[in-house]
This record gives sequence, structure tokens and C-alpha cells, in this order.
Amino acid sequence: MVQPLNELVLDFDHDNEINKISLSMRDIVSKKLNRRGVVVAVSGGIDSSVSAALAVKAFGKNKVFALLLPEKDSSNETQSRGEQLVKFLGVDYLKHDIASTLDAIGCYHWRDNAIKEVFPDYEDGWKNKIIISGGLEGQFNHFKLVVQNPSGEILQKNLGIKQYLQIVAATNYKQRIRKTIEYFHADRLNYAVIGTPNRVEYDQGFFVKNGDGSADLKPIAHLYKTQVYSLAKFMGLPDDICNAIPTTDTYSLPQGQDEFYYALPYSQMDVAIWAYNNNRPVSDLADYLGCSVQKAEYVFKDISAKRKTTQYMHLEPQLIEKVDLPIG
Repeated sequence: MVQPLNELVLDFDHDNEINKISLSMRDIVSKKLNRRGVVVAVSGGIDSSVSAALAVKAFGKNKVFALLLPEKDSSNETQSRGEQLVKFLGVDYLKHDIASTLDAIGCYHWRDNAIKEVFPDYEDGWKNKIIISGGLEGQFNHFKLVVQNPSGEILQKNLGIKQYLQIVAATNYKQRIRKTIEYFHADRLNYAVIGTPNRVEYDQGFFVKNGDGSADLKPIAHLYKTQVYSLAKFMGLPDDICNAIPTTDTYSLPQGQDEFYYALPYSQMDVAIWAYNNNRPVSDLADYLGCSVQKAEYVFKDISAKRKTTQYMHLEPQLIEKVDLPIG
């Protein structure tokens, strides 16, 4: 009998999973990477929190170095959760505000100039975010720019491709600067860098190439976000972290991941991608979501489209000819 499509398809043995990941992390870091510990950037979100906790399980707290890397758009809540986590785990850590670096290389300048092309009155004191639209209606995904002026008024306009690309390119500076700092500390400690994407982020290309997509080891890339939350509770992480709503924590206005990128909230997105990966009929997804078969088809098409458009992000640098590197 075929298992009904619901959240139970993501059930797993927590103890076995923790042991498997811990053993694999030790083996990869010591034997393949020849490093003696790990660096992990902690954002205050569920993925980096569980990755850090698994690293402590694998190596002990004395071989895990955590980084807190806020900037001026980071929320106070995520910063607070990040500090709570590193103290809870008892790991050595460093807090390094990257705002001045981002300002020096033009991150905020390039972003704000693109925003002003859409909202000419935009200036310091305003807030912003990007939201996605169209995928669930069977249309091409397009983006809208949302701003809030100092009086609290929310304004929204469609975002042209030129302005969208410039805002995203400028914002990607944040992840790339963070990764540069991670690798500095990894180099000085002879540690490996941990990447923290979950399966849906990895599958759908929700990361920055050579930014948060860059790492020596990605221990939870096979786990759906629902499973990551479940592991956090099982491992006894602080309630504030276990109950945190996923956000990008990238733009100055609060922004859910489903607003910016995904077609559905994370728990439904997990089941939808599981169904897609396991060749479940679209009618099963429609029943699970309580929607029309047509709308469920749009979800599957959106999953496929994002895989295609972000495929290049998974590629290694391309060579004209294969270069053999024999060892020994």
C-alpha cells in the first residue's frame, strides 16, 4: 500500500542520523580534508544552529570555532539567537560586524542606487525587501520591490530585471564577505569550513555561489528543513532557536524565505519536493495541499524550473581539457 502523502514521509531515526552524520564528519575532516576541526558561521537560524550542534557532537566543543557575522540589516532577534546558541554549546566564538566592510566595497551603495531607480524618494531611514510572485499562478516567476518609508507606509512595485540583478548582486556581497572571513579563520586554525544548506536550499539553488554555497563539508544538505527542525528539538537546542520562523535575514524588512524564493511555506515545500523526488502523482500533492491539480502542477513546474535555472551554481569550475592529478 502506498503511504499517504503527508509530513510523516519525512520521519526518520534521530539517533541513527546523528551518529551517521557525526561519524561521517570526523572521517571527512580528518582523512579527506586533513584538518583538525571546523569553523561554522552561526546566523541564529535553524540550519546553522543544527550544523554547529552536530559539529560539537562530532569533534567536541574545543574543535569547533563559531563566527557571528552580523551587518546593519541583520535583525536583533537573529543576533540574539546566535549568541544564545554559541553560549549554549560552549564553543569558542568571535563576533565580527561586517557592515563597515560592506560599506567600503559598495554593497549598500549599489543596492540603494538600484532601489532609487524604482522609488526615487528612497533614502537612509527607509527599509526594503524583494518578494517573488507568479510561480503558483503558472506564470514565470517575477519579483517585486517592497519599501517602507520612515512614517511606516509600505509601497510596492514590480522590479525590472536590471534593478533586480543589481540589488541581488550587491546583496550577495554579504554572503561572500562572510565566507572570506570563515576561510581566514579556517586557514589560521587548520580547520575545515562547514556549509549549512538544508536539502531544499541545496536542491533549489537557494544559496550564493562562492558565498554561503562555498564550504568544505555540508553535513545537512540531505535533510529536509522539517527534519532539521526535528533534529534541533531532539538535540535539546534552545526553544528560541527551535521555534524560529525561517527568514533570509538579508534585507532590512522582515522577509520569509517563501516570500523571496519558494512557492510554499517550508513544511509544505519539503513534502512537495519529496513527492517530486519520489515520483508521486501530482494528484497526491493536490490532496495534501488541499488545492486544485492545476495548482499542484504549478508547484512541480516551479521546482523543476528552479533546478534548471540554478544548475550552474552546483558546477565546479569548467576545464577545457581534463587535468589528471595522480597522487603518490
